Formats: sequence, structure tokens, C-alpha cells
Amino acid sequence: MTAPPGLTHVHSGKVRDLYRTGDDRLVMVASDRISAFDYVLDSTIPDKGRILTAMTVWWFEQLDAIVPNHLLSLDDAAIPVEWRGRAVVCTPLAMVPVEAVARGYLSGSGLLDYQATGEVCGVRLPAGLVDGDRLPEPIFTPATKAPRGEHDENVSYDAIVDTVGEQTAAEVRDLTLRIYAHAAELARGRGIILADTKFEFGRDPATGRLVLGDEVLTPDSSRFWPADEWRPGQPQPSFDKQYVRNWLLSAESGWDRKSGDAPPPLPDDVVAATRARYVEAYERLTGERFA
Repeated sequence: MTAPPGLTHVHSGKVRDLYRTGDDRLVMVASDRISAFDYVLDSTIPDKGRILTAMTVWWFEQLDAIVPNHLLSLDDAAIPVEWRGRAVVCTPLAMVPVEAVARGYLSGSGLLDYQATGEVCGVRLPAGLVDGDRLPEPIFTPATKAPRGEHDENVSYDAIVDTVGEQTAAEVRDLTLRIYAHAAELARGRGIILADTKFEFGRDPATGRLVLGDEVLTPDSSRFWPADEWRPGQPQPSFDKQYVRNWLLSAESGWDRKSGDAPPPLPDDVVAATRARYVEAYERLTGERFA
């Protein structure tokens, strides 16, 4: 990948591209790419990168009293003009190789694990729960970070202790649940249920502190449900990319998830509806207009 002058390409994930500046800071760029079922789709969602970046920056401000973050600047000479609004300059971190997931409601892979075992990541849950049920209390359900194109695997807390050590595992768990509790309360006050979300943490090499990195509490990394439409026992309406997943699994898409073939491009109406959901999530949560 060709990098702009003054930047060196470091890594490209499903959605974000990472570059290093000449003074060893990082530039993280959120693209309009969208992924589902571990595939990066051929379709893009217009303005998605700008929405994710704006929402992440807003959440960093709301969470500042709980945990530091890696953001240095939104407006820096290192950011090319064409990336403004979708890129940030951030502190390089020694990343903890864990997807730190908090769940307050039963859905997604957590629901599948529960239906198979009665547990999610080793956490035993009450019998009889259904899709969309609120859990007795939020739980920490970590996953291993998989390479692009592979699936993150839900694992137990003990497996995380074996991977990163007891102290770091406990810090990640406790911070994840504190952040989730604060964010869920804030979202609820704006008519949104934060069903689950995932975070990424790293150590600041200068201070040794655990720092929040990547994106936070966006429609890509979270399940957002309209609170007034919450009905356990069925899939929930959402302000996130679940809409894309649902279309891909529908007869209309013609795609068989088990075929091994990549998903088809999204039709224009699905692209437009997905963008509208991302915009609505941003505007409901922040109280600001997206322009």
C-alpha cells in the first residue's frame, strides 16, 4: 500500500489503516469499508469512517475520568487533507492481545454459546434466557484477537490470565465493566440500549498505564438497540451493522454463509439504510447533527 509523503504504512485491518509518522506517532484512518462474518464486503458505506471517528472522539471525552485514551490530535499536519475527519494522530501502545467484551444483554455469539452450554465464556447464566434478554448483571466475555479473515474466538477469563497474566487480565476486566456501566447508563438516558460492546487496550510505553485504544462504542463495535422497541425473544431493531448481517442471511441476498464464498455486494437501499442507522446512532447519543 502506497503511503502519503511522511507516513509509513504499518497495518490494515478490516476497517482501519494505520501509518507511522517520522516522529514515531501513529495515524489511524477509519475507512468506509464494512465487514460482516469475517469478510470485508465489496460495498462501502458513505461517511462511515467520519461517523466512527467522530463518535469515538466523543466517547473518549465521556470516559476521560475512567480511563486514559490514545488520542493525541484530530487536526495535525501529519494528517493529509483528504483524510481530515476520518483520521486521528495517536500514541503508539503495546497492545494487549485481547478483545475486551462486555455484555449486558444476550445476543450474537453470546446467545449461541449460551444455547449450546448455558454459559458465555465460562460464565454460567440462569436457565431459560432468550434472545435479547437483559442479564442479571453485565459480564466480561473476552475473545482472542484473530488475524484478518479469521474469526475471534470467545474464551474464558482463565484463558486470558494464561495469555497476559493475572494483573493485566484483572485490569482489563475491571476497566471493561466500569466503562460499559458508565456508557450503558449514558446511552439509556438517550433512549438507546447498549447491549454489548468491545474494547481494545494497550500499555503506554512511557507510563506503563493501561490505555484505551482503537475505536470505542461505535456501531461497528457495539450493539445499539432502541430502548422503546426492546422485545426479548426475538432479534432486536438496531442502530448498528446487524442490519447488514440480517440482509446477508436473508433469502434476498442469495448468499449461503456455509458455502465458503464471499458475501455479495450490498444493494443501494441496504447501503443507504445502513448509513442512516449509523447517523442516527451518532445523533441520538451525542445530541449533535452529523454533517
